Formats: sequence, C-alpha cells, structure tokens
Amino acid sequence: MEFKINRRQALYGMGALGASAAFGLPAFAATRNLAVLHLASHAPSFIAFERGYFKEAGLEIDLKFFEAAQPMAVAIASGDADFGVTAMSGGLISLAQKDAVKVIGGALREEKGLPGAVVLASNKAYDAGLTDPSKLAGKTFGITTAGSSFHFMAHKIAEANNVKLSDIELRPLQKLGAIVGALSTGQIDAWAIQPSVAKKLIREGAAKQIGLVSDYAPNYQVTTAFTSTKNAKEERALTESFVAAYSKAIADYNAAFVDKTADSAEIDALAAIVHKYVETGSAADVAKQNLIDGAMRINQDLALSLDSCVEQLEWFKSEGMVKDSISNDQLFDTSYVKTI
Repeated sequence: MEFKINRRQALYGMGALGASAAFGLPAFAATRNLAVLHLASHAPSFIAFERGYFKEAGLEIDLKFFEAAQPMAVAIASGDADFGVTAMSGGLISLAQKDAVKVIGGALREEKGLPGAVVLASNKAYDAGLTDPSKLAGKTFGITTAGSSFHFMAHKIAEANNVKLSDIELRPLQKLGAIVGALSTGQIDAWAIQPSVAKKLIREGAAKQIGLVSDYAPNYQVTTAFTSTKNAKEERALTESFVAAYSKAIADYNAAFVDKTADSAEIDALAAIVHKYVETGSAADVAKQNLIDGAMRINQDLALSLDSCVEQLEWFKSEGMVKDSISNDQLFDTSYVKTI
C-alpha cells in the first residue's frame, strides 16, 4: 500500500521559483518523490518536509509511503520515486548492478550506549524458554523478505550467539504490520525492530525484549540514502540540494532526541511533526516519549559508514542473494558525503 502527501502551502505566494531564488538556490521545476516508511527512523524526512527545508533548497517534494524497503528500491529504479532512505536490500544491490540506483549516503546507525533495534520474543515463545537470542535455534524469526535488513540482523544475531542461521526458520511476511501481528499473536517466535516499534509492543504487553542488536552489530549502518544512477550522475545540483535539506533536518533530530541539546519547545515541536506520520494511533505524549526513549543516531550530513555497508554487501554475496561480480563502485557514489 502506498499513498502520497503533497505539501504546497509553505511559501505559497512566492511560488517555487521565487522561494528558491530568495534563498539563492536553484529551483527544480518538477515535483520529486521521496520514498518513506512510517518509522521513527524517517523522522528527518518528515522534519525537512514540514519545516520547508526541501522548499528552501529549491525542491518540490512529495512523500510516497511504502511498507518495506525492497519496493522502495524498485520505485527509485523505475522513476516512481527520486530519493529514498532505507536499509540496503538484496533488491537494491541487484538494481545497482544494473546501473539503476546508487547509495549516496548513510542514515540510521547502531551506536553502543544508545537505544537501538531490539530483539523481541513473542509472549508464547518467551514463556516456552526463549529468553535470550542464544536460544533461537529451532525458532521462527520474522522478516519482510529474503535479503532485507531483518534478514541481515538475524544473521548478525545468530553469528554472535554461535547459532547457525540455517537453524532459525526465517518467516518472510512482506510488510511490517504483518510481522507485528504475527509476533503479537505468537505466530512467529522472534523479531528485531527499531526501538520506537519495539517499545510500543513491550508497553502493550505484546512481546518481550530478549536482546539488543547493538550488542551484536555495533556501528551497523542500518539505513542508507539512495537515488537513481541518473540523478547521481546527471543531476548533481538536484542531488546535492536533497542532501543539504535532509542534513539540516538530521541536525534538528539529533540535537533534540540523541544529543539532547535542544530546548523543550524544540523537542515538543519536532515530536508533533513526527507524530503526524509515526505512531499515529498513540496519544501524542506517549508517542513523544517513545521517540525520546528510542532515538537512534542518524549520521550527520548523511555520512556513510562504508565499512559496515561493504560488510553487508559481502554477506549478500556469500548468501548467493546478489552476484559476486558487483563492485563497490557500482553500488556506492561516495562523492556526495564523507565516509566514516
């Protein structure tokens, strides 16, 4: 399922050209689509959109919502979306080998000492003894699709706990909502998901925490920023404008929720923006607290944790999910951001 939200109210009287000229930036006439998920990790997308940072950069952006990472990569390749921020998937890598997409930056990152993705057990599995990830052998683990970030996290969790991944039954359920439902009803035994989702499940008594992904994959580059190869190669000003606008929103997010250097009014304002798109069924104060409690680092200026991304690429190759012949240069364009 996907739907669009088109925001044109900001700077309406000036028009797109006048607004961008006022800021001394180029105007890009066509509306561009940004592929997003209803997750807190996409907070900078919503902040940049609502605060007019894309407009300031000369961009007219629509938000286009998806339920999983792989369809986002397909949308970029087909031209249905221009930019996306999500996990590297097998599908994205294969499309990069076909010269359709490029990873241009890094976003969400696991960092020791900060909340990160939580390893969850269903109540049924927990009561039956699944109290630790080392006991995952013979259990079912929810993923969206083969080659997704959930698949990679399952690998890292299994590897760190000396469990063969082949001894865990990976259950592909396509959509995040389907995994939530399956875990809540005991149809799957385990999952790993960002803290904003995990804490809601725990708070509602629908699952139990049994571990943290950061214990098994510190510095894991969870999500990346990507665009079409055409944009990366031929639309440099456009792509640079996107990176600049998104980076401004990242700075707001990290200051408020990760580094905690923003004042309470700013925290309230940003939480209200994110609540329009994330945890919309929760009370505003509850959603705000979940955002604060579960905030993960998003790399400033979309810096790319290249070593982590290359590790993921090599794992996809080793599992036979992408061709061995794909090179780093085919997948990454590191000219837009710094690598860390």
